[in-house]
Amino acid sequence: MFRVLVADKLPQAALDQLSEMGCVVTSEPSLKGAFLTEKIAQVQPEVLVVRSTRVTADDFAASGALSLVVRAGAGVNTIALSSASGMGVYVANCPGKNAVAVAELAWAHILNADRRVADGVSDLRDGVWKKKVYSKEARGLKGRVLGIVGLGAIGREVASRGQAFEMTVVAFDPALTRDGADELGVSKADSLCELASRSDVVTVHVGLNEHTRGMLDAAFFDALPPNAIFVNTSRGPVVDEQALSKAIREKSVRAGLDVFCDEPASDGEWNSDLVALPGVYGTHHIGASTDQAQEAVALEACRVIAAYANTGNPPNCVNLARQTPATHLLVVRHRDEVGVLSGVLGVLKEASINVQNMENNIFSAGASGERAACARIQMIGSPSEPLLEQLKKQETIFEVKLILLEEQ
Repeated sequence: MFRVLVADKLPQAALDQLSEMGCVVTSEPSLKGAFLTEKIAQVQPEVLVVRSTRVTADDFAASGALSLVVRAGAGVNTIALSSASGMGVYVANCPGKNAVAVAELAWAHILNADRRVADGVSDLRDGVWKKKVYSKEARGLKGRVLGIVGLGAIGREVASRGQAFEMTVVAFDPALTRDGADELGVSKADSLCELASRSDVVTVHVGLNEHTRGMLDAAFFDALPPNAIFVNTSRGPVVDEQALSKAIREKSVRAGLDVFCDEPASDGEWNSDLVALPGVYGTHHIGASTDQAQEAVALEACRVIAAYANTGNPPNCVNLARQTPATHLLVVRHRDEVGVLSGVLGVLKEASINVQNMENNIFSAGASGERAACARIQMIGSPSEPLLEQLKKQETIFEVKLILLEEQ
């Protein structure tokens, strides 16, 4: 089994499960920066498990043995994906397992922003009674419009709770179709600005990538109505914080924020002009931090590692190419015997043809007990007719077919 380095805190039950699977587990939750790099070089793990710990190019370069990084959570923006891909290291995540936890915190922010619960608690702790203040300015949620940016697992959990509060739900998600919206009982917005203009409350649930960074910009906040509520429990950099600050100051927008653009790497002193604004309620990037969520994520991380050990293919891999430069597909039906595929690949090598993807499906045994297989080989370029004829003449090959991928 694998050597597994766990560089963040996982429940003991997950560590025990990895050990029961036969893994040699090294658990050091405090590893960061150069200490993580040094530990990777020392342990030479095949698998690295992290939560919020950053995995850098230096970490990937520290061990040729490392072949899988598991992010015990959904977002992978803390992992140097380009470095992983360049060294052929799989990166897998655990999507959806903390969806309920994040949705619950989003709703805590929505309810708090409407009723100003945190402000009231603060005044009571200071020995001040302000019923006249806090009995005003709460609009209530029933019948209001809830706008959701990103209708993945978390967004859907938020939506169902919004419907339970008898809110009208409108969503923006590039993958959302009209039929899909109808099935979920939500209205589809065609743009972020349309969603903003229609919403009394907006909550954000998208991953951070090149397409989402800064997506909630000045135009979005200009479209948001005065006195609206804005909640972000996804990632700080998806929001233009200067534009949000302006909306808070000039349009009395209230904001519930679990994430920020300049979050500190560890606990300690931290100051933010945004958090200091009246009407802003911040939490400490704890959306997924419930016992239920952490246990579910940890068990999913174990499942990913087990599947990788048994099949060589990790579930939830995020850095495989969706498309390759392959131009042709070679279909070879053949006997399931030693050396057949190596002969085919040898012919392709002679033609300097690079294979991009390959699968070999085995059929059940025939009447005589012999087995056959069908190989499907995606490649850049095509072998010449003489080379194809060379393949077809082999006794172990039944048929060879060359297909232009563009024609499929």
